[in-house]
Amino acid sequence: MMRYPPPPKDNMYFIEMEPFPQRQLFGGAISTSFPIRFEVCFNFSFWSLFVYHVYCLFLMTFQLQDVSNIREVPDHQEVFVDPERDESLIIELLEMKHDVADNGSATWFLQDLATEQGAEGNIVTEQSAVFEAEGLGYRNTPSVITTAAAQMAISKGRQGREAQNLVKVYLANLRLKGVQTDVLITAYEPVFISPSSESAQSVGAGLTVPAADSGRTPMVDVFKQVVTTFRINDWNLFGSAATTEGNFGGS
Repeated sequence: MMRYPPPPKDNMYFIEMEPFPQRQLFGGAISTSFPIRFEVCFNFSFWSLFVYHVYCLFLMTFQLQDVSNIREVPDHQEVFVDPERDESLIIELLEMKHDVADNGSATWFLQDLATEQGAEGNIVTEQSAVFEAEGLGYRNTPSVITTAAAQMAISKGRQGREAQNLVKVYLANLRLKGVQTDVLITAYEPVFISPSSESAQSVGAGLTVPAADSGRTPMVDVFKQVVTTFRINDWNLFGSAATTEGNFGGS
């Protein structure tokens, strides 16, 4: 059974080489912990188009980041990127897929992701059994979680197959059955960068430098920490599926 560690007194974890501060998602309704090097991706649902243009001008003026990497993020997603390593984290809220069984659900979503992104050579390397997610049950309905990992060739943005990068993808499916929601936590870790990929301009082409060699926590450990520190602070995030009544703290 998956158990969650008690929160630290100062809301700060330290894993190997870098701190893992508590990060607020979806307006603070959800929180989890991961390194500050992962920057939030721009979300149009929270900013006006005017602010977007000012922001882009600021970035271009000070050459802080390639503006082409800024993309619209749907309301049901929170996206964080580490531009120096081309690694990313995505937390996504979806309506529950009732036709997908709990056992192997993470693998199903991983394969669906590969199809959606036109990935090639998708090889599932790991998959877990079903565990109860303690502390994340709604009223008397427990939540469950499964995880999976795969290696696949993916192109960034609108680039074609000639620019595919070899990427390891970690995915956790947290099934909040009490509010009929599938939470997907997905982490992307490039293994090999194509010389034709736009990523080659920022991180270089060829085999990527291991995280530990650059003073960073390996992505697999970042992923595990995001999953094990995942908390729901406000169940009203799930709208009509949840109310302010009842026991939100556990199953």
